[in-house]
Amino acid sequence: MKHPVTRRAVHPRVLLAGCLVGVTTLSGCAAFSDSSGSEDDLHIATAFYPLQFVTERVAGDLATVENLTQPGSEPHDLELTIRETAEVVDADLVVYERGFQPSVDAAIDENAEGGVLDVADVVELVPFREHGVDSDEVDPHFWQDPLLLADVGDAVAKQLAKVDPDHADDFEANAADLRSDLEVLDQEYADGLAHCSRDTIVVSHDAFGYLQKYGLTMEAILGLSPDSEPTTADLARLQDLIRKDGVTTVFSETLVSPAAADALARDMKVRSEVLDPIEGLSDETADEDYLSVMRSNLSALEQANDC
Repeated sequence: MKHPVTRRAVHPRVLLAGCLVGVTTLSGCAAFSDSSGSEDDLHIATAFYPLQFVTERVAGDLATVENLTQPGSEPHDLELTIRETAEVVDADLVVYERGFQPSVDAAIDENAEGGVLDVADVVELVPFREHGVDSDEVDPHFWQDPLLLADVGDAVAKQLAKVDPDHADDFEANAADLRSDLEVLDQEYADGLAHCSRDTIVVSHDAFGYLQKYGLTMEAILGLSPDSEPTTADLARLQDLIRKDGVTTVFSETLVSPAAADALARDMKVRSEVLDPIEGLSDETADEDYLSVMRSNLSALEQANDC
């Protein structure tokens, strides 16, 4: 028999705020009562796509998982709506990464009534400085390393076991299956990038530093922010690097403008391709998942560096 889960009501101040906004938001108020799963299901909120992928794999059909960052949206820029804040309030578990999305951090601090899992407490985030960037901030893009994402899967299984102990064995088995898939992916990267003619990758912004474990050197056009503008000095340095290292490809990414990457590639007469940071799915990748997008990235890297 399925372990019953006590559902919590949406916090009154959330409903009140939503219903005072106006007619547009009133439809959202009515939607709070709708649910895509059974009332007995666990309800889990995840902050952005890689965490959604892991949580869905570990929870299986025992939970309804809602992603707070809508497909096609840039997670760095997320501002929670009333409806998404209500998801935080009503969730049995919220999985997020503190410091990556300030609006999610604030919503959890002010409104979360169930369990919370901060994945920054699970994986060891590496400072950007260790990835060759002049910054003491930590690099939040840990999911570029499949083995770190496997560690998050194990942590999700432990948290779900606390909420629904009757299915602890199911969660543990699902996490083990996920780890197996991620270990295979990690080995594919290690093998695929082991014997490349080049190791320099020019990307839009510093979202791929964790791939350096496979022997790559990442050079970013825009630095830490995908919304920044490259300086003349930055572009001159990258142009010299492309000539010196024989770089064949400049990578833009999904969810942000490719203008800077396209312009650099055009000026240097090299290819412009996409390397997906997998911060979220887009219209083009809506039918894919973390594993398939990572494999597409690997193929692009192998082609660019003649591996």
